[in-house]
Amino acid sequence: MKTEVKRYPDLPWVVLEDIHEAEAWLDLYNRELQQLIPPQQQSQGQGVCLTLLHGGELYLHTNGDGDILLDMLPEAAWVAPVLSAITGVQPPRGQVWLIAADHLLPLVLGLNSLIASTRLVLQHDFGLRRQF
Repeated sequence: MKTEVKRYPDLPWVVLEDIHEAEAWLDLYNRELQQLIPPQQQSQGQGVCLTLLHGGELYLHTNGDGDILLDMLPEAAWVAPVLSAITGVQPPRGQVWLIAADHLLPLVLGLNSLIASTRLVLQHDFGLRRQF
């Protein structure tokens, strides 16, 4: 029997004005995710889906060290040069980017004007079976 995964609603993106708004947005999403994760569930696969204005989705997850796993679906490949410019990381062979923790705020601010909506995600494999 397949377990049904609850899909959370897409929320329209409100352009962030500065680093303080970006920090507040990250804090809010983190608190909301923590409230939704059952205590017995391992912290894996939770994050935020960013739907892009010009097509495609990015799934953002931070690991235990605070580093960022960013799963870029094929329809969002157009944003790869922007991601490289923001983070200084070259595109991976696959679709999952591993980005240092200190790039989280620049990443959110750099993608800010390209995001159409966001939604919480409790189950996503974040490319764990794919190559980086």
